[in-house]
Amino acid sequence: MPSVNIVDLNNAPVGSIELSDAVFGAEVNEALLYEAVRQYTAAKRGGNASTKTRHEVSGSGKKLWKQKGTGRARMGSIRSPLWRHGGTTHGPQPRSYEYKLPRKMLLGALRSALSAKLRDGELRVVNAFSLSDHKTKNMIAVLAKLEAKKTVLLVENGENTNLERASQNLKGIKLVPTKDVTVYDLLKHQEVLLTETAAKKLSEALSK
Repeated sequence: MPSVNIVDLNNAPVGSIELSDAVFGAEVNEALLYEAVRQYTAAKRGGNASTKTRHEVSGSGKKLWKQKGTGRARMGSIRSPLWRHGGTTHGPQPRSYEYKLPRKMLLGALRSALSAKLRDGELRVVNAFSLSDHKTKNMIAVLAKLEAKKTVLLVENGENTNLERASQNLKGIKLVPTKDVTVYDLLKHQEVLLTETAAKKLSEALSK
């Protein structure tokens, strides 16, 4: 089982924790990581492209000229797709690109992402984010002491109002509860900081 040092907010070692080998020491499956990121980005895709059909564009529905006798091609409406400013045929309509992956694939991808972060030295465990207040400048000082990288994913097990308010305006810093950790967020951020309780929760939940 991987053993990781636990540090406090002053970046001083205060102990160690044994993490689940099935979660933090798993083989990294890049194909699973790709599928998980692809599914996440597809769900976030807007799908707002919209074109108007001949029934939706403006214009009279009156027949332009009589059917026969003019020598011209028959034409029923100025809103025909054949005409300039007419409707669009088979154009894009608002839709959702979201799809679901099997639960086993998502869990496997999370294990791979966490294992990759730990393997590359981009995952650390903090005993607790016990902030005395919700001031952003104090959060910046804490991150400086921890020698955090430019983009950091903070993972907390329960509610932490001070941490939430202190970190919400910091660029490149994102706070998520353990239940909302995604492969996309893990791979997007250069470093992951877990609280001790969050690390235990992830070990327990993902090892099943």
